[in-house]
Amino acid sequence: MIEIILAVFAFLFLLAGFAGSVVPILPGLPFSYMGLLMLQWSGFGGFTQGFLWLWAAITVFVIITDYFLPAFMTRRFGGSRLATIGSIFGLVAGLFFFPPAGLIIGPFFGALAGELIHNRTDSAKAFRVAFGAFLAFIFGTGIKLIITSVMMFYAVKALWN
Repeated sequence: MIEIILAVFAFLFLLAGFAGSVVPILPGLPFSYMGLLMLQWSGFGGFTQGFLWLWAAITVFVIITDYFLPAFMTRRFGGSRLATIGSIFGLVAGLFFFPPAGLIIGPFFGALAGELIHNRTDSAKAFRVAFGAFLAFIFGTGIKLIITSVMMFYAVKALWN
């Protein structure tokens, strides 16, 4: 009985991982990885230790990359520290005030505002910087969705074997 409960919770965590790939407040990748672990503990996983360590490493790497990507892309497109901070504030504000579209436009407008505060005379640069922040969000979200999808694939595959 406990095995079935663990398997059900495993898939709930995997589904929460999808939501967390888009919603920054939820830890999507850790949820998905926890789902793999729960499926393993249930006895339905059949994963090797190497498989689980590989996915742990991928999870940690993507989390770290996703954390630094917005700042990197904002700087890469010529943005200031205020643009980076604005991107983060825009993401949070967008999440609360304009969900779900705010998750996409929030970082853009936050970086735009931050760069305009830093340099009021160069609006073209501010738009370029804001576009960099937007690309970072899209790229990070895409990578997280791909990783959670692959984890879900392996979980479903393990359950049917």
